[in-house]
Amino acid sequence: MGIIAWIILGLLAGLVARMLVPGKDSQGLIITFVLGIAGALLGGFVATQVLHVSGIQGFFNLSTWVCAIVGAAVLLLAYNLITGRGAGRRTGRWASRR
Repeated sequence: MGIIAWIILGLLAGLVARMLVPGKDSQGLIITFVLGIAGALLGGFVATQVLHVSGIQGFFNLSTWVCAIVGAAVLLLAYNLITGRGAGRRTGRWASRR
């Protein structure tokens, strides 16, 4: 599968991962798309090189989509942890009161 197909797959995988990852979705679509593309490339790399999965061949292959969505979700979770935008963060007017 070519790089253009992984980019298109990453855009869609980023949106699906955004729906699957819990927490407040405070990042915009651009960051979601960038994380989706990077996650799809990372998921495809890990599946083919590290796990030796040979099913990553076609755009419409289920294992390709699973690898892309899992990679995007992992990067989205990491982004939320690094930026402090996780589900457990208290913000707003009542953040200092417990």
